[in-house]
Amino acid sequence: MENHFDKIKDYLMELDYTIAHEDREDGVFLVECETQGIKNLVIGCADPIVIMEQYLFDMPNDSMETYKNLLQKNRDIVHGAFVLDNTGKKVIFRDTLQIENLDLNELEGSINSLSLLLSEFSNEIIEYSHN
Repeated sequence: MENHFDKIKDYLMELDYTIAHEDREDGVFLVECETQGIKNLVIGCADPIVIMEQYLFDMPNDSMETYKNLLQKNRDIVHGAFVLDNTGKKVIFRDTLQIENLDLNELEGSINSLSLLLSEFSNEIIEYSHN
């Protein structure tokens, strides 16, 4: 895992993302890039995959319309998807990538997908967090 950890760290540094926290033992990074709207993106090395998650908002109420809209938007997301945490209350962006053949472009594409989602869908995300 150490080799994979270092590879991902090198990629993050090459992409000029801020590593706010790292834990080599657990294989976890906390990444930020405020210009792209990335705040507290958790990247975990869990061989054979890399898991990326960013908390987006709390669901104040169970709303079938909101769930339906999020699922429909998942179809437009290039990488990753909206998911709910175990409580069913927190909406998270999540993506998983194979770690063995991971390259810089793939990691960048996945993070850019989150950034694009945040920029294009921000008004809806704010609305959903208040419904």
